[in-house]
Amino acid sequence: MAVVPYKDKDTSKREQVAEMFDNISPKYDLLNHVLSGGIDILWRKRAIRELRPYAPKTILDIATGTGDFALESLALNPQRVIGVDISEGMLAIGRQKMKKRGVDHIIEMRSGDSEGLPFGNNEFDAVIVSFGVRNFENLLKGLTDMYRVTRPGGVCVVLEFSNPRQFPFKQLYGFYSRTILPLIGRLVSKDASAYTYLPESVQAFPDGPDFLRIYEAAGFTNTRWIPLTFGVASIYIGQKQS
Repeated sequence: MAVVPYKDKDTSKREQVAEMFDNISPKYDLLNHVLSGGIDILWRKRAIRELRPYAPKTILDIATGTGDFALESLALNPQRVIGVDISEGMLAIGRQKMKKRGVDHIIEMRSGDSEGLPFGNNEFDAVIVSFGVRNFENLLKGLTDMYRVTRPGGVCVVLEFSNPRQFPFKQLYGFYSRTILPLIGRLVSKDASAYTYLPESVQAFPDGPDFLRIYEAAGFTNTRWIPLTFGVASIYIGQKQS
């Protein structure tokens, strides 16, 4: 059974995820930084550094949220970045952020479904996503569509939460994610379900080698897995053959 934010509703996971992010969008950036101790910023920087050898000029940021990963990708000096998300609440905040920083002529924020991307085949040099793929209703379908819009020779970088595997960090992180994280999330966001869903979705997500197998089933080759911070997060890299 799929892990969903609102277990008392019979709507699809896609609809529930959109509703959840609309609900928490005003506090999303604050909570991201507080709950991770600010290390999420370093994770994004590390993921973008993995793209430097490819020098992408066109970048698609999937599940862009308020656009933090899209903003980080500007370090690569791209000509165009498009961020897509299903949450209009998140996109509205993201558009304000881009305008305030004077980069809205480079970064465009668009409404779009990650599992049915509104773009042609082979359109982007790089496709990136941070903390979004575990929210896909159908992971293989979403990754396959990401492969479709990546140009031959292009690259995909996924940054996602994962489950620490080693003692004692596995136990410490398990306690934090089940107890502390939902409490802080509930107090700040006023949405109790959103930050209960987060650890549940991480626990259920096929991380590490399991994710690489699905990545490769979607078509990506030369895949790599880079664990971060004792395995709390991971970077996954894959290429589309030329």
